[in-house]
This record gives sequence, C-alpha cells and structure tokens, in this order.
Amino acid sequence: MSLAVHSSIDQIDPQQWNALVGRAHPFLRHEFLAALEHGGCLGAARGWQPCLLTLRDAAGLAGAVPAYLKDNSFGEFVFDFAWAEAYARHGLQYYPKLTVAVPFTPASGPRLLVRADLEAAAVRAALLQGLEALAREHGCSSTHMLFLTAADRSACEQAGWLLRRDCQFHWTNRGYADFEQYLASFTAEKRKKTRRERRRVQESGIHFETRLGSELDTPLLDCVYAFHRETFLRHGHEPYLTREFFGQICRTLGDALMVKIARHGREPVAAAVFFWSEEALWGRYWGARGEYHSLHFETCYHQGIEFCIERGIARFEPGTQGEHKISRGFEPSLTWSAHAIRDQRFRAAIGEYLEREAHWVDEYVGEAGTHVPFRKAPE
Repeated sequence: MSLAVHSSIDQIDPQQWNALVGRAHPFLRHEFLAALEHGGCLGAARGWQPCLLTLRDAAGLAGAVPAYLKDNSFGEFVFDFAWAEAYARHGLQYYPKLTVAVPFTPASGPRLLVRADLEAAAVRAALLQGLEALAREHGCSSTHMLFLTAADRSACEQAGWLLRRDCQFHWTNRGYADFEQYLASFTAEKRKKTRRERRRVQESGIHFETRLGSELDTPLLDCVYAFHRETFLRHGHEPYLTREFFGQICRTLGDALMVKIARHGREPVAAAVFFWSEEALWGRYWGARGEYHSLHFETCYHQGIEFCIERGIARFEPGTQGEHKISRGFEPSLTWSAHAIRDQRFRAAIGEYLEREAHWVDEYVGEAGTHVPFRKAPE
C-alpha cells in the first residue's frame, strides 16, 4: 500500500472517496468537501489548507483521512486556544497544527476512512502513521482528530493519543408515531409548556414548509442565506460558509440539505438549515427577520423532531451548546476528540488537564441528565 497527500479534494476520485464514506454521513462526502473548497470557505486566508491523506492498494483507494493544516483554531468547536497561549508563553509555536475534521462541522463521524473489504484495524493504524509523518513534515506541534467515532477513538488510544470528551444534546427517536405520542412521554408540566410554545407560533400566523436543497430556487436560497448571515453578523463576524457553498451543495448534494422555512402569510420570516441521512438529522444554522415568540424553538427543534418522526430517522443532533434543549427532549451525549502532542512536556501537562476536565464533563452530563422532561428518564 502507498500513502499520498493531496492539496485538494478534486485530486481524489469522487466515486472511490464516497465508497469509503457511504451515505450515512453527508458532511464527509466528496460533494460536501468540494463545495467547501469551490465556495471559498477553505484556503490559507481561511486558515484551513486541505492536506488530505490517502492510502492505495491494487484495487484503488483503501483508506483516507480528511486532514487540514491550520494556523488558527477557528471553526473547530473543540477549543484549544488555552493550549496555544501556553505554547506562546513558553516561546514556542503552536501553529501550524494538523486537524482531522470536517471544517466548521461539529458532527461526529468516521475520520479514518476504510474500504469495507479490508481489515479495518490495520488500515487505521497505517493512516495514523501517515498522519504522524505528515505532521513532522510540516513542522506541526500537534495533530487533532475531532468528533470521532468509537472505532477511531480506540485506534487513536492504542496509538498513544490523548482523548478528550465534551457534551452535546441529542434527540433519540424511540419509535414515536407522531409528535403527540412523543409529548405523551413528557411530564405534564413539560408537555404543557411545549404545547404552549407551539401554540404561540401558530397564533402568530406562522406556518412552515419543508424544502430539500434541490427544491430551493435562487431567490429562496438567497433569502435563507441572508437569514443565516444576519445571525453571524449579530455576533460580530461573517459566516464560515459562503453563499457559493450553498449554491453548489444544492446542485450536487441537494437531497441531503433540508431547510425549514417559516412564513407569515407568503413572506419568509425565518429559516433553519439542516443536513440529513436515513440515520440522522443535523441542525446547522438559523436566522429570522423580526421577533416572534418561541419561533426559534419551533423552527430549530420542534420542526426537526417532527421531520425525524415522519421519516423514521433515529436521532437528531442540533449542534453545539444549549442547555435550553434539555427541556425539549434533547439528552446529554458525549462527543470525543483525540490529540497527538509532539512536545512531551506539553503532552504531560495537557494530559493532566484532560483527566481533570473529564471528571467535570462526566459530572455535568450526569447532572444535565436529571433535567430531561420525560416521565421516566430513558436508559
């Protein structure tokens, strides 16, 4: 087998790349990564330089890693700014670093991609060795694998990487026939509150429509993007993803994109952007024009739950942060990252910190789990 490094996803055959990914993880598909590049979301100016690693055998692409050289820590959602500051205080360079992730996407999925007919453990081990060599070649202080699966986490742990955990809030579909049956699992108080939230939106004269990416014409996509951009501008910066990115995704991966559009009469007043597969729904971005009571909760959460119930989707990951999600049926769920730190002094210090942090995260998850709205907490 031979390893190679690519500065663009366009240098890799789409069919062979997608054969490693399947359809369960739209963010990892060739179309999504290509749209990031072609839409101007990546590159030196954005701090994400593609450095994609592939492993080939006689049959073609045997394995791959979505890796990027980074000169900052933005758009990762696993925060290591304090580590960079510690390096700087000691006169050392933290950047560049090597990050294995889908840019700007806090959704767990495979990172060490392996062809289905191969022995996965051996391929993962070879890919990790390739990452180590790549980091050395570029003078990286460290390598970081973000939002990884249990299988990749085990491979990293066996290779001596440090593991880090964090908490998101995910919704689980327990075979609900409709939203009312789902609400029946709530305590009376929480059920009443949710119904009141939904009623307020209806009483405002707002109704919803569902559009897949292939069903979004240019004017409507412009409107959705403007909502999304305004949310970022209110927080003081431009969005990570460009209008060009969304235009390409609609053309190349349209059915994996879903938008819930809130209308007041005929006028769009809010939108939430999702991606989905048969296995999961991922909430990504939201924006609104004007103030409507409970509209955010309805558009981003209740509408997404209804979509999952209607289509039999197993889980709903609405993104990072947000304890307000708990009362709407989202339960604490651990996410994982792995970190290879080259400097042994910093590796020891970071490892000690991660051990302490792990206790804090576990305590937080346990405490958050006591506040779920269900009559009996699910196992």
